[in-house]
Amino acid sequence: QVQLVESGGGLVQAGGSLRLSCAASGRTISDYTMGWFRQAPGKERDFVAAISRSGSFIRYADSMKGRFTISRDNAKNTVYLQMNSLKPEDTATYYCATSLSIASPNTRMYDYWGQGTQVTVSS
Repeated sequence: QVQLVESGGGLVQAGGSLRLSCAASGRTISDYTMGWFRQAPGKERDFVAAISRSGSFIRYADSMKGRFTISRDNAKNTVYLQMNSLKPEDTATYYCATSLSIASPNTRMYDYWGQGTQVTVSS
């Protein structure tokens, strides 16, 4: 089993930046694609970004391209999401998850999930 703990969320003004971290334990994340998703109140959980096991393949949701950067440090068993130029519509709980797929955007392809970290962007 894999335990995932997200951190780095908080309150930021529009245009600001945050860096989320997802620390894994139990197994090495080098066995998995790692993904970030987000869920706003009353809405479905949406794909944000995913990175393949070696980091050689990365996929972003269209609305995040150019603003968000996913990265991973397999030696630290941690995956990151750098978020720049944040907008109020980015407000959500952000989750990381593991998958055996190659950077799938589909939530059903992900097996282990963290508890999430709240990101609030004020206008």
